[in-house]
Amino acid sequence: MVQLLETDIRTRDVLGWQGVHLFHFHGSSCSQKTRIVLNLKGVEWEAHPIDLPKGENLSARFLGINPRGLVPTLVIDGDVHIESNDIVTLLDRRFPVPRLIPEGREADMAELLRHEDDLHHDLRTISFRFTQPRPRAPKSPEALADYRAGGSGTVQGDRDPNKAAEIAYWERMARDGITDEAIRVSAARFRREFEELDRRLGAAPYILGAQMSMADIAWFIYVNRLELCGYPVERLHRDLFAWFRPLRERPEFAREVAVPPAIREAIDENHRRQRAAGKTLIDVAGL
Repeated sequence: MVQLLETDIRTRDVLGWQGVHLFHFHGSSCSQKTRIVLNLKGVEWEAHPIDLPKGENLSARFLGINPRGLVPTLVIDGDVHIESNDIVTLLDRRFPVPRLIPEGREADMAELLRHEDDLHHDLRTISFRFTQPRPRAPKSPEALADYRAGGSGTVQGDRDPNKAAEIAYWERMARDGITDEAIRVSAARFRREFEELDRRLGAAPYILGAQMSMADIAWFIYVNRLELCGYPVERLHRDLFAWFRPLRERPEFAREVAVPPAIREAIDENHRRQRAAGKTLIDVAGL
């Protein structure tokens, strides 16, 4: 569980906050997952939007709260928690109705969430190419310099390697872009996972059986994003799509993954250009 120490935090005013506060971005997959959990549990929370395209996550104030510069970040009664799967696990303990991590399945759920988290960079790779157009270098050298210098640089009192890994990712993207091969590798990983989920959901209404759990929320976010990118979920994974469709219609889910009209227009135009060039996700990944 990644709860920051006071020594990790330079924006000190948050240490006195009471109640539930969430720093988030509407289009962030991990933020969406966290907001759905809060919705299902009926938790009252205060929103602190962070505009990722404008680089607000790299500001001195935000890096002083979360040294990794990532959303979501949860502040609950002055305690600061980072990493989305730790956050949703904490919320399930603090607000246990409805319970989303079944009693006795805690270890199974932790493993499922770790496995889901392993695909986060694959999701980012596909999203950056097949949603709205982005520059080859989404973060400038100046922004990365601010990122490198900002915040305490420590998590739980130790020098944090995760920020260096994030910086390396953005530098690699600026240098190499997102290649067709990278798309094929990431799409193949998701196809394998979706085939396994399809098998599970052919035998039960939810991923862990009869009741919806945190695993359903986490994988709903991934399926939703991949479909938005043009992955043919309904054609390739019938039972997965049958599970996904009613969840997407539930208001607790629907409002958190709704795409603003201007962004939807940009995505649609991007897809039109890719179809004309024979460079859709289906074309590149061989789906």
